[in-house]
Amino acid sequence: MLKNKTLLITGGTGSFGSAVLNRFLNTDHFKEIRIFSRDEKKQDDMRNHLNHPKLKFYIGDVRDYKSIERAMQGVDYVFHAAALKQVPSCEFFPLEATKTNVFGTQNVIDAAVANQVVKVICLSTDKAAYPINAMGISKALMEKVAIAASRNIKDNLTTVCLTRYGNVMASRGSVIPLFLKQIKEGNVITITDPNMTRFLMSLEDAVDLVLFAFEHGNQGDLFVNKAPAGTIGDLAAALKEMCNATNEIKVIGTRHGEKLYETLCTREEMLKAEDMGEFYRVPADNRDLNYAQYFSEGEKDIAIIEDYHSHNTEQLGVEGMKKLLSNLPLIKKEVFGDLTAIQYPA
Repeated sequence: MLKNKTLLITGGTGSFGSAVLNRFLNTDHFKEIRIFSRDEKKQDDMRNHLNHPKLKFYIGDVRDYKSIERAMQGVDYVFHAAALKQVPSCEFFPLEATKTNVFGTQNVIDAAVANQVVKVICLSTDKAAYPINAMGISKALMEKVAIAASRNIKDNLTTVCLTRYGNVMASRGSVIPLFLKQIKEGNVITITDPNMTRFLMSLEDAVDLVLFAFEHGNQGDLFVNKAPAGTIGDLAAALKEMCNATNEIKVIGTRHGEKLYETLCTREEMLKAEDMGEFYRVPADNRDLNYAQYFSEGEKDIAIIEDYHSHNTEQLGVEGMKKLLSNLPLIKKEVFGDLTAIQYPA
């Protein structure tokens, strides 16, 4: 299915793009993988590090339709990972988040349709479910843009679907690298709320989710993986035990834009979600613009449905957290001294 095909990854110099390359670069899947991003240094670093004939690099910005349209010519499949995803920067510059996450996504889909790309997978975040910060709001609107676009694609020549996943462990801006740094420097470990829970998944889990959507996705589908969760307090305790550390833990309080727990599927989505084993599939709402269907007709069962969130999923505890953390490349390198562990870009 993937042999002799061309894949484009927007935001491909990031950790997700690197994980995809690690999965496929030395296989017979895809004859060409295109990396599209605006950071020429990261592209140059990746080009020199990997030095692979299957890789092609395109400088551009998803905000610029012409640049993404040119890169899309001859492409069969797209993984759309380009985004502004740091909560604080999006809070201070919400319009910039909107330009990249919302208008950029529309540009990617329009360019894909214009070039008759077979399938586009748009990557979203748990912060898009019941969003309370600018990053989550822009990602929620990105999902709406993608689903709306999927309704209007003529002859279904291009399929657009989405994935939504939680925190990727040890990724840029996450607490695991911060906690490790604080432990190694002998400083106080600062946690916001020890009872705060988060979904926990690896980059490989994120790639698995996207590939599942790639294989099973229909027009407008949203896919969510069933992920374990844990408290921030247990995460800090697990890292301390793994490092044999005695650092003091200090609770600093919830920061602006943070939730006590994250939601991967809202109860409205759970009402129609299909359980596919390790994943949920949420089909698109394909009603037409008949207002009676939105405002006059209700859902009887929605009051008894619960969200799927990090408080009511499997809770790992300290020992489960240690087992999960021990598989991370960052932990293998920094804690166990394994210098051969794959390191993805920050």
